[in-house]
Amino acid sequence: MSHVSPIGASLRLFALPGIPEVRRGDDVGTLIDDAMAHAGESWHAGDIVVVAQKIVSKAEGRTRRLSDIVPGTEARVYAHASGKDPRKVQAMLDESVEVMRLSALPPDGVVITRHRHGWVCANAAIDESNVGEEGTLLLLPDDPDASARRIADTVAARAGVTAGVIVSDTFGRPWRHGLVNVAIGVANVPALVNWVGRPDAYGRPMRISQPALVDELAAAAGLLMGKDSFTPAIVVRGLDWEVDPAAHARQIVRSSKEDLFQ
Repeated sequence: MSHVSPIGASLRLFALPGIPEVRRGDDVGTLIDDAMAHAGESWHAGDIVVVAQKIVSKAEGRTRRLSDIVPGTEARVYAHASGKDPRKVQAMLDESVEVMRLSALPPDGVVITRHRHGWVCANAAIDESNVGEEGTLLLLPDDPDASARRIADTVAARAGVTAGVIVSDTFGRPWRHGLVNVAIGVANVPALVNWVGRPDAYGRPMRISQPALVDELAAAAGLLMGKDSFTPAIVVRGLDWEVDPAAHARQIVRSSKEDLFQ
């Protein structure tokens, strides 16, 4: 990719209010397109919409009831070591390929896993906040990149615009407190921008710079995606970027042999 830059050195980010409580079977792309119209806006070429993973997972029925989960021996061992509910640990194991670390840290322990999508994250990214019914766990989409593509396809069919779509979730980070939104699913918008070989501000060629564009956009959108504000879709407008039909979020995952934090 040759360049990514703000048009006129400015960006506009705005929330799409009015998206209703999402239920299984809902078409997220249609809900977002309707919300754009209800906000009095129209799609522009180059628009990127950042969508909260929660509404995507809800629409895809990616939930489990704690009462339906029977923990196995491995789950009980990890639950004892971490202080977590063994049923929750079993759900994490079902979503993961590896348990990396665990701790009995308050309030209810932490289990760090490598999710089957490749992400290393706490509790296999399983969530209980803003899910609705008590005792319900919300899992990541089966294929977040495919989820993003479906949303982009709906926008293209309804509005005639090739929009970028980012499905975002909130992750913690090694060495730093606090949470930020990151991209877990991508359509059209490049996941990484390769600046290797480009001159820096002083004319020296850069050797390793590869900004994680979709993570930067997800984090920026997170400022408008309050946990209690019911604004799960944020539009980023004014960025000059080139469509990448092959983009996918796993391009961000660092391979195990390159990962010095394990």
